[in-house]
Amino acid sequence: MSTTRYELGIDATKLDAIDMHVHLEVDGHGHQSLPPTLTEASAKYFKAEDRTPSLDRIAEIYRELNIAAVVFTVDARTQLKHEPNSIEDLIAGAARNNDVLIPFGSVDPRTGPEAIRGATRQAEDLGARGFKFHPSLQGFDPSNEQFYPLWETLQELRLPAIFHTGQNGMGAGLPGG
Repeated sequence: MSTTRYELGIDATKLDAIDMHVHLEVDGHGHQSLPPTLTEASAKYFKAEDRTPSLDRIAEIYRELNIAAVVFTVDARTQLKHEPNSIEDLIAGAARNNDVLIPFGSVDPRTGPEAIRGATRQAEDLGARGFKFHPSLQGFDPSNEQFYPLWETLQELRLPAIFHTGQNGMGAGLPGG
């Protein structure tokens, strides 16, 4: 199986903006990034008619707006007991639409050395341009020293990490949410 590697094709001088925060909720195989109960609750909370547009549809929308988008999924397999979207699909879709999409990788920090290997592979082999973390969804505290080796790896790879902070609509309307 051949793996697609992302290469940046964006001319930032011709863009009106770059949206740094675009979740891909469904991969190319139809697998959703969240368990069905969370997908339904978040669609209701965010009042989203189409909560799971494809990566190609996202690219089409952003192309029409003359905006680029940083796209990502969130690997929260430990916390949610749910397999994440395919990072390979995300990278391949971003590569198909590299004039408007910039892929960020995602690893589950709670998997320790596996997260470090995954981040390295996503960056070096697939061309991820940064990483997205969602501490409340992934169930971890980024300031805990056990995660420092992962942050150090991202620093060595010279890639940015973005973290969800503040209010979180995930789980709204559900017990405990």
